[in-house]
Amino acid sequence: MARADKAAAVAEIAERFKEATATVVTEYRGLTTADLAELRRALGESASYRVAKNTLVQRAAEEAGIEGLDELFSGPTAIAFVTGEPVDAAKAIKKFAKDNKALVIKGGYMDGRPLSVAEIEKIADLESREVLLAKLAGAMKGNLAKAAGLFNAPASQVARLAAALQEKKPAEDAA
Repeated sequence: MARADKAAAVAEIAERFKEATATVVTEYRGLTTADLAELRRALGESASYRVAKNTLVQRAAEEAGIEGLDELFSGPTAIAFVTGEPVDAAKAIKKFAKDNKALVIKGGYMDGRPLSVAEIEKIADLESREVLLAKLAGAMKGNLAKAAGLFNAPASQVARLAAALQEKKPAEDAA
C-alpha cells in the first residue's frame, strides 16, 4: 500500500470513528467472504463493517481521539461502525457470532469510553428503542386513564349525593 493510500485510509477510518455512535471491534479469522457479506446484510443500514490493518486503525483511532482500544488491535481485525441504534447492531453481531463461532467480539467503544465484551453483550440484550418507547407510552396511557378516573370520581360522587338528597327531600315532605 503506497503512503498516499495509507494516509487516505487512515483519514477515512478516522472519519468513521468520529461519525459513529458506537464501534464494535471483532476478529474475523476463519470467516469466508460470503460470511462477511451475510454479516454486513444482518447489520443493515444501522452499521458498516470494515476489515482494516491494525496499524492503520490504531493511527485512525488516535487521530479521532479514541483511546483505550489499542490492545484490541491484534490479529485479523474488523470494526463495525454503528451510525444507527447501537442495540440493533450489537444484537446482529451477537447473533451472528453465536451462529458463526469464527467471529469473536473483542470489545468496543461508545459514549467516550471503551466497552468490554460483557458490556457489548448487555447492550445486545436490551430491547430496541422502539420497543422501550412503546412500553413507556403504554404505561403512561394506563396511568393517565387512572388519573382521569380519580379526577372524575369526586364529581360523580357529588352528583350521586345530590340525586340522593333530591329523592330524600320529597319523601320527607310527603311524611
